[in-house]
Order: sequence, then C-alpha cells, then structure tokens
Amino acid sequence: MEETSGVDVGLFGPSSVTWQLHSDPMMWVAGVRALYLQALHPRAVRGVMQNSDFRADAWGRLRRTADFVGTTTYGTTAAAEKAGARVRKIHTMLSATDPDTGERYGVDEPELLLWVHCAEIDSYAHVVRRSGIRLSDAAADRYVAEHRESARLVGLDPATVPGSTAELARYFTTVRPQLAAGPEARAVDDFLRRPPAPALLVPARALLWQRVAKLAYASLPPYAHALYGRPAPPPPAVTRRLVTTGTLLRRIPTRVRWQLPPKHILRAVARIGPGSRPDPRRVPYGHDTRDAILDGPGRAQRGNGGDGTRWRTPG
Repeated sequence: MEETSGVDVGLFGPSSVTWQLHSDPMMWVAGVRALYLQALHPRAVRGVMQNSDFRADAWGRLRRTADFVGTTTYGTTAAAEKAGARVRKIHTMLSATDPDTGERYGVDEPELLLWVHCAEIDSYAHVVRRSGIRLSDAAADRYVAEHRESARLVGLDPATVPGSTAELARYFTTVRPQLAAGPEARAVDDFLRRPPAPALLVPARALLWQRVAKLAYASLPPYAHALYGRPAPPPPAVTRRLVTTGTLLRRIPTRVRWQLPPKHILRAVARIGPGSRPDPRRVPYGHDTRDAILDGPGRAQRGNGGDGTRWRTPG
C-alpha cells in the first residue's frame, strides 16, 4: 500500500500503472472483450450461467464488475478488502454441474478464478495499448504484476498468478486446449450481439452497443474467433478501429466522463488531492525511454493478443 501524506491511497495508488490505465474510457471495450474470452472456458462460464439468469441480469453483472474494478483500483484499502471479501464469500456458496459427467464443483476452484483473472487483465492491457496508449513493455509487465494483488482479493495465491506479459502468454498457451465455444458461450455471444432493450432504446443499442460489442469481439485473439466460428476483420483494420475509437472517447472531457456513477475516480482525487488525477498517457515512474508511453496521438505501440502474438499499428 502506498502512502501520500498520511492519506490511504488504496491497494495501488497514483504511482501505479493500474491507477493510470483504469481511468481510460476504452476499459469499457476491454470489459466486453473479457466477457467474450471468459465465456470460452466451459467450466468457468457454466458457473456463471447455472447460478444466475445472465440474460435477465447481464447489465447488473456488468455494473457490478465495473464497480468492483473501480473500488479495488481507486477506493481505500478497507473498501478494496471489503469488496474482495464479499466476492470470496459469494463464490464459496456457488457451484455448478458438468452436464456430461455429473460432476459438481465449486466456482471458486483456483483454476477457474485464474482464468477469469487472466482474461480480464489481458483484455484491459491489450485494448488500452492497441487503442493508442504507448505503454512500454516494462510498464505492461508492471501492470500484470500489480494485479497479483487483485487476484489475491478474489481468493488466489499471488505466487500462482502470472506476473509479466510473458508469463501471461505462456498461461494462455497452456490453457487453450481446455477452451471451447459450448452452449453457454453461444448464449453469452448472442446476448452481447443483441442484448434485450426497451423499445425506446433499440436505436441506441444498434448505434452504440453493437459497435462496442463488434469492436470487442474483433480485438480477440485469432483462436477465439476460430472457436466462436465468426471471422473478424484483418488485424490492421481492427487496430485502426481501436485507435480511432480510443482517440474519440479520450476527447470527451474527464469532467464529463468521471461524473458517471459511481464516481470512483472523483472520490479518489478528492480524498488524495488534485495531483492524483489519473492520466493513461502518463507514466509517473522510471521506465525504458526507448518506449515512451505516448509517442504521438493515436499511435499504438505493441501488446499481447492473449496468444503470444505481436502487432504494431500500421504506419
């Protein structure tokens, strides 16, 4: 935990990569990508689908996930620990059944928690980097390592969690044979492509949400597209779309974006001081100067696609 003039800055604090990156508006696209990826682990997604009406409460689930990330990133240490304890308690009460073998298993199995964790962290880092934030490889490794702390909150032993982008890539290589687009994954895909909405909001769904979902899906690694059976545009085209979207969203003033509930960032800045305002373009610690975090507007550097592949923004 970092201290600033006696103020509790929480589990990460303003000097962390997490503090900066999680303020980026592209985190919403990254969150949808994470859902697509997580759904490809049959045992993990079965735990979700058998314990909740995903289609009826998907929006609530998305809000709760966003609130958990916001609390653990920008809340006090006590608030973050309380949020983690609540998640661990809920998980201990839930189980799922394998329809093929009849096996009953808990949703808090370490391998399932690890999959959910890695899919989230990979998605957050991948989308933000690919959409224009020039994060150095050293800073990306630090981001992954920082989230051993968030893994601890949900019940994982931090020593068993990837602590660098290379370890994360090796993890995905190891787990890939277990992945499949089963009935539950198809249900998640169907919801994300056509979520139910009141009649008045159907135009907004077509204009906004479906674009977000398509972009999130397109940013998945190639093996995920193969499992879902739906192609994606060529990677350079996807990168250009991510950069364009990121550039547009980042032009929305933070005073507007951060007013959206539950206002985690505004509360954190009020608690710690104006110098704690996050900015994903800023790296407030030593890093490899050969890889500046932002060399120019909308120029993505490189990242990991969940399968160890590399990409670079065209031009």
